[in-house]
Amino acid sequence: MNQLDDHPGFSSPPFKVEYRDDSAVQQLSRQLTRRLRLKADQQDVVIICIGTDRSTGDSLGPLVGSKLQAYYPKHFHVYGTLEEPVHAVNLQEKLEMIEQRHPDRVTIAIDACLGQYTNVGSINVADGPLKPGAGVKKELPAVGSFHITGIVNVGGFMEYFVLQNTRLFVVMQMSEVIAKALFLTSIICGKDHSGNPDAIAPELPANQKQSY
Repeated sequence: MNQLDDHPGFSSPPFKVEYRDDSAVQQLSRQLTRRLRLKADQQDVVIICIGTDRSTGDSLGPLVGSKLQAYYPKHFHVYGTLEEPVHAVNLQEKLEMIEQRHPDRVTIAIDACLGQYTNVGSINVADGPLKPGAGVKKELPAVGSFHITGIVNVGGFMEYFVLQNTRLFVVMQMSEVIAKALFLTSIICGKDHSGNPDAIAPELPANQKQSY
């Protein structure tokens, strides 16, 4: 399998942007485009949005999946939505199905996480796989060639309670930024096979600006 991680020369520093930053969508899209620049033409881009709509804080992933799917990205394959979430119970099954459907792929994993108070609202991108469930002491398979996480609340104690009592507004706003950035990235990757990181569209097309 020729995954993005298999390129030994590929390494990008971690990236962080606050979801309220006016240029958050453009900054995030630029970072994602940079990380996809080594994708071979035949490789699928698979987006795995992890989480559940049964917990406000943990709903970031499926919200991103539903919003992104509503934009109909032509070049990305989206798994994990509000209707069909990818979560702890079915993660292994979904990964096996994705392996069969997309044996040659680049995988972007998306999940919510908890962090320090000063970092709540930050959207992070980092190389390597995501380890879902680590914040709530679950042992789940690692996912992703690289990953996106959104810090939705403060961590450190009573993680399940904190996730259940996270503000939906914050999670919705973060999911909107991530979904729009992924959609713009799909446009750039579809038009510019060189993966030019500076070829970022200034805004969404008019018919794609509405919220999910």
